[in-house]
Amino acid sequence: MAKPTAKSWAPDTWRARPIEQAPDYPDAAQLMAAEKELRRYPPLVFAGEARNLKARLASVGSGKAFLLQGGDCAESFAEFHPDNIRDTFRVLLQMAVVLTYGAACPVVKVGRLAGQFAKPRTATTETVAGVTLPAYRGDMVNGMEFTPEARRPDPKRMIQAYNQSAATLNLLRAFAQGGYADLHKVHQWNLGFVADSAEGARYRDLADRIGETLAFMAACGMTSETTPQLRETEFYTSHEALFLNFEEAMTRIDSTSGDWYDTSAHLLWVGDRTRQPDGAHVEFLRGVKNPVAFKAGPTLAPDQMLRLMDILDPENEPGRLAAIVRMGADKVERALPPLLRAVQREGRRVVWVCDPMHGNTVQSANGYKTRHVDRILAEVGGFFAVHRAEGTHAGGVHFEMTGQDVTECVGGAQAITEANLSDRYHTHCDPRLNAKQALELAFVIAEALKQERTSGARRAAAAAP
Repeated sequence: MAKPTAKSWAPDTWRARPIEQAPDYPDAAQLMAAEKELRRYPPLVFAGEARNLKARLASVGSGKAFLLQGGDCAESFAEFHPDNIRDTFRVLLQMAVVLTYGAACPVVKVGRLAGQFAKPRTATTETVAGVTLPAYRGDMVNGMEFTPEARRPDPKRMIQAYNQSAATLNLLRAFAQGGYADLHKVHQWNLGFVADSAEGARYRDLADRIGETLAFMAACGMTSETTPQLRETEFYTSHEALFLNFEEAMTRIDSTSGDWYDTSAHLLWVGDRTRQPDGAHVEFLRGVKNPVAFKAGPTLAPDQMLRLMDILDPENEPGRLAAIVRMGADKVERALPPLLRAVQREGRRVVWVCDPMHGNTVQSANGYKTRHVDRILAEVGGFFAVHRAEGTHAGGVHFEMTGQDVTECVGGAQAITEANLSDRYHTHCDPRLNAKQALELAFVIAEALKQERTSGARRAAAAAP
């Protein structure tokens, strides 16, 4: 198969391809004006940061690091608040500490933040009480309220999404580099409503052990002042590159390399609904130099996946490409092995990431979309089991979660029931894990990583002469 070259690509070549999930704007002139305005705005992230993430993902792909990717299913304008950003960041820090302890390797932290404003929809319209309106596609496109005015796609929302992303990134960088992420504050990261739970107690025990280690290191002269790694952390952003008008407007040439980068986020992915090899979304992502990913659902055949890889990563570069697997708990152990074997057979480099959320969404008896924690855990367990059986590396996890005390996913140690869903069901799209549930999963995954590490050491010892 002839592989496409960067020479035949430009940020707007996607416009000549068939496109899925595109909103129908009533005023083309307004859309063009908004795109023109965005092109004048500063980048949200920088090419050098995207290159750093690519290097970190190369380590993940080779088994020397682990990826933690998480955040909102869809960011909203209404819930934009520094406390919400802080709490989600704090839970990700907690999860990273737990995973680092289990994996005994660096954890690469990537947020679904500062840009996750557009969502794919199963249907283009929604009907309520006999009234049919356009589907809600995320706050970047239209409003959630079921009125003709709110559901009309509005290009000005792109500008608001940009401004909210810029403010979110500013706060995230301050948290990551300004001392909030200092490991000496590991106890302070325990959210109030988590601290009184079983997960909070396990975390406190882990934090105590980290504190003892830090005290020993300080006695040896390694403190936050002498060792920046204790005081700061790297934190990257990601979102689905769904709304290509926005992504094109944010794509710029890097002055140091001459390459095109999408400066809306460090990592972009193409979804299960938009990964057509000849489609607009794949065409756009093949040309930017950011790390990119594709969602791998149960309908993805090995030959289709290899064609995607040829298009998105023709040079087979370490850290360039990730496969975010979202099969469903009952399908992952059957559907994933053929994909792993195809990649091994072709010698492709890819970071394998488990998304146990999107394949396990159900409708509750009282009408809420929800996810069962036991199904999420089952898919994570199946993902790790398949990789162990195939001799491949489970590289990371991808969660929709929040630091807020929501009741959107049922089950887990917190024992949220379907009857509880209405208590604090705040999501604008899909159900999210709350902090207790996210931390519970982190401990389960850490145990799996610890077992993988122990098994690997035993295999290495047995193979030694």
